[in-house]
Amino acid sequence: MGYRADAAFNGFEVLEAMKHKHYDLILMDIQMPEMDGEKAAKEIRKQFPGEPPCIIAMTANALKTDLDRYISIGMNGYIVKPFKMGDLSRVLSECFARLSQRGKNSIK
Repeated sequence: MGYRADAAFNGFEVLEAMKHKHYDLILMDIQMPEMDGEKAAKEIRKQFPGEPPCIIAMTANALKTDLDRYISIGMNGYIVKPFKMGDLSRVLSECFARLSQRGKNSIK
């Protein structure tokens, strides 16, 4: 799709990567070892409040209560696994539209 991506295997790695590089968007797996996606999203919102990235939950938990919880803890959206490329493209487009509206000049 033309985007550059980095990979992290748990929430601790996500937080460490963010200390060294700005990210516009994070696709956050909810079920990661050591620090799950929910805890990582909460930490991102706490530790990096200046220009927060768009955080998209990636999950197999598709109950409305789960999805509402992800939004309530600071995630900007979600994509339910397994997903199709069209679903991913839609979520990325929505996120980048939000970033553009808040005045981002460069989308990474």
